[in-house]
Amino acid sequence: MKTYFKPVTRRKFLKTGAAGGVIIATLPIWKLCSCSAPPSDFYINPASNLSKETLEKLIEIALQKGGEFAEVYVEYKVNNRVSLEENKIYGAGRGVEMGVGIRVLHGEKTGYAYCDDLSFDKLKQTAEVASFIAAEKEVRQPVGLKSSKIPSYYLVKVAPDSIVPKKKAQLLWEANSVGRDYDKKINQVNVGFSDVNKKIIIANSEGTWVEDVQTISRLFVSISAIEGDKRSRGYAYKGGTLGYEHYDLKLAEELAKDACRMAMAMLPAEDAPAGEYPIVMAKGHCGTFFHEAIGHSLESDGIRKKTSCFWDKKGKMIASKITSLADDGTIPGARGAINVDDEGTPAQKNILIDKGICTNFFYDKLNAGLMKAKLTGNGRRESYQHYPIPRMTNTYLMAGEDDPESIVKSVKKGIYVARIGGGNVTWVTGRFVFSVPEGYLIEDGKITKPLKGIQLMGKGPEALKNIVMVGPDLEIWGGGTCGKNGQAKPVSSGNPTLKVSKITIGGAKV
Repeated sequence: MKTYFKPVTRRKFLKTGAAGGVIIATLPIWKLCSCSAPPSDFYINPASNLSKETLEKLIEIALQKGGEFAEVYVEYKVNNRVSLEENKIYGAGRGVEMGVGIRVLHGEKTGYAYCDDLSFDKLKQTAEVASFIAAEKEVRQPVGLKSSKIPSYYLVKVAPDSIVPKKKAQLLWEANSVGRDYDKKINQVNVGFSDVNKKIIIANSEGTWVEDVQTISRLFVSISAIEGDKRSRGYAYKGGTLGYEHYDLKLAEELAKDACRMAMAMLPAEDAPAGEYPIVMAKGHCGTFFHEAIGHSLESDGIRKKTSCFWDKKGKMIASKITSLADDGTIPGARGAINVDDEGTPAQKNILIDKGICTNFFYDKLNAGLMKAKLTGNGRRESYQHYPIPRMTNTYLMAGEDDPESIVKSVKKGIYVARIGGGNVTWVTGRFVFSVPEGYLIEDGKITKPLKGIQLMGKGPEALKNIVMVGPDLEIWGGGTCGKNGQAKPVSSGNPTLKVSKITIGGAKV
């Protein structure tokens, strides 16, 4: 009899991974915590004890009701964080998650089940539950698993998980000191360092069998300033699929100064004017606009269901001729970089809009199959508790040829968007609203006074057609966490300097 699973005892799991969940400690407790590095075997994924035979058996069970496709997704994840607020280490946390998700596709239907008990009996039950999405007499035989080698787009030499909290806290203290010494008007400094370290295994009935070890890290600085009844906030951060070697005291100092610069610049800001104006978006810091206002409407689930404003636009002109949009999971070190997506498809660069023409969409396995399209490497999920859906990776407006200085000079009166903030978009209509945490008035081709309360409002399809100048200075910067259908996923975005000829500005000044 074959052994499909080598059991992992709770005692062993707790010993190697602190699997009891998240440890949260305030300063006095944190000082008492061990500052030694995690044990050398901490990175050994207990779930990797699922052998090839185990994976193949689970796939076979998942197909027993006649499903067309079956997949096993194994995940072992370690989260770390250290934060500083009010001149003290506010908290330190560590958490471990581990589990297996099993998916079966049958036509448009998805059967999905997951568990965090890795005994073979429980995994077998999980596969059986997923299999019930189908009810066919003919049972498909899976293809034997074949291990795949994949390139790496992560810039990791030193795993952040191997660095003790005390050392990470040095970065926080440096940023805190620089921020508080910057100006007397600075009244609050918040700093945080976080990292996520994850190993995944993906195996499916088509023979795919791939493993990936993923690391995402981030150092974030937030600064608040006050003068009389005026208040402002600035922020800066660095993050991505980066190892700890990318962080040092000098970087912490630079981020703190940049956050302070923004806070002080926006402190005397006046109310933004309301009305229709041309805008100039600064390079790098406005890519969120294209991610939210355009990217989500190009995801294939909305396209297939005809709930996107672009569902019938493939091959048609949807933007100005100087507008091209791409999504690329292979950008080294970017926050949205992936070696493979969460279905085992290799990362790739996809052109969504080429010189104004809609050329492609974001596809996952389900929608690509139903739409008879090629996979794009955009099947992503938050964790083993979720099934994959079409999601973006690193989305950006491609470079143009217009001189950035000339772009600003071309505006008689308008708004300079130095950084774009959060927003909301209705994918059916493309209507959007974005906040602008750092923006300035443009007068006679010059950037003049800071403005507060700027809201960008309009429709994505209209904004695309109103892009009239695009610079060559493309920068893919930062990124954040994108939410969709209850799932959060790290992404990045970017843009060169560009001009939109007209857009509605919501402001308090009429």
